[in-house]
Amino acid sequence: MIMVFCQQENVNLHRVGLELLGKAVELAKEIDTKVTAVTIGKDIDCLATTLIQYGADKVVLVQNELLEIYNADLYTKALHEVVEKEKPEILLIGATQLGRELGPRLAARLKTGLTADCTQLEIDKESKLLLMTRPAFGGNLMATIVCPNHRPQMATVRPGVFELKAPNLSRTGEVVEYVPSIRWEDARIVVEDFFEKIKEDVDISQAQVIVSGGRGVGSKEGFQQLRKLADLLGGTVAGSRAAVDNGWIEKDRQVGQTGKVVRPKLYIAVGISGAIQHLAGINESTYIVAINKDADAPIMKVADLGIVGDWQPIVNELIKRLSKKAKAEDGYEVVRL
Repeated sequence: MIMVFCQQENVNLHRVGLELLGKAVELAKEIDTKVTAVTIGKDIDCLATTLIQYGADKVVLVQNELLEIYNADLYTKALHEVVEKEKPEILLIGATQLGRELGPRLAARLKTGLTADCTQLEIDKESKLLLMTRPAFGGNLMATIVCPNHRPQMATVRPGVFELKAPNLSRTGEVVEYVPSIRWEDARIVVEDFFEKIKEDVDISQAQVIVSGGRGVGSKEGFQQLRKLADLLGGTVAGSRAAVDNGWIEKDRQVGQTGKVVRPKLYIAVGISGAIQHLAGINESTYIVAINKDADAPIMKVADLGIVGDWQPIVNELIKRLSKKAKAEDGYEVVRL
């Protein structure tokens, strides 16, 4: 059986869990097994139908009033009990902040291995082992890892790596409620209060339009121009690893193997040469537009449209034309693709 941990917050499922259910269905067919979804919280019965529609054959609802708010110790103990009871062959967890904390703790208790931040999952046809591929050595090569001697085979997977499959509204499945044997005394860290940080920008892994800058943009001020263009297109701004390393844009805006995988309808790469690590993060984009001085830059080979030249006059002209198009009697309207 393949188990997928599906993270929820405020009774809202995180997208990566649903993405992993779709991939789990594909993997399950190759080893002739079923898919089980596990979610943890309080009063989360309503999530079962959605999880079944996205591919789960069975849903385990782990519920307890102590699990209403995430606590690493309590979540680890609760999920550990479920895994020991269900005995999955494979366990997949989304590489969110929560998943990256929960995964290693759980693997240590289960005495198994964990491959973190995977970008690809496959089943070896001969051994039927899970092939877990992830960037290694700073993203300079891809390593494929197997776990032949311990179970479950565990992997955390980055959001956006796998396509979100369309739900099948006619699917049916089994729903089981599990009440874990946890107490407040099991928590070594107690959260007394928490604050929600409201982000102005959408998560780049969910954005439909992205304007992304690289080393060629040259400064933090240059990214302010890219943001203007992104706003006019109804999108958001992102950057390459070089831009993040130079402090021109935040780490959570990084695209690539060591950043986030994106799937926008439109990806505009400004001053990005197109190292293989970056290209791996954008190859699922519908349309790629590259603006670069170098006509032979690797990004030009994958771009649907390549514009050769200095980025500043090109971007300024795009902003000018889009501004005129967006202008309305009462002000400005966003041009959405």
